[in-house]
Amino acid sequence: MARRKHKPEEIIRKLAEGHRLQAGGMELVDVCRQLEIAESTWHRWLSQYGGMKADDAKRLKALETENATLKKLLAEAVLDKEMLTYLNEKKW
Repeated sequence: MARRKHKPEEIIRKLAEGHRLQAGGMELVDVCRQLEIAESTWHRWLSQYGGMKADDAKRLKALETENATLKKLLAEAVLDKEMLTYLNEKKW
């Protein structure tokens, strides 16, 4: 099976479909096979997206992206500060 990146809307839709299939009496292994995902993926998605709506998932992804960008900017600023402090301490 080829590795594929699912969008949050697809994940939530697949989780809802999986819950519906399980309510109909299907085993989790069969549900995962029908949804074309691994059982570990099902559990990871359930812990991450369980109970969310599509809009909530989109917002979560946007916040995660923004958080990663801010962390990168902060790391660069700290490095610049340390460099300037080091250069300032030297007696030329």
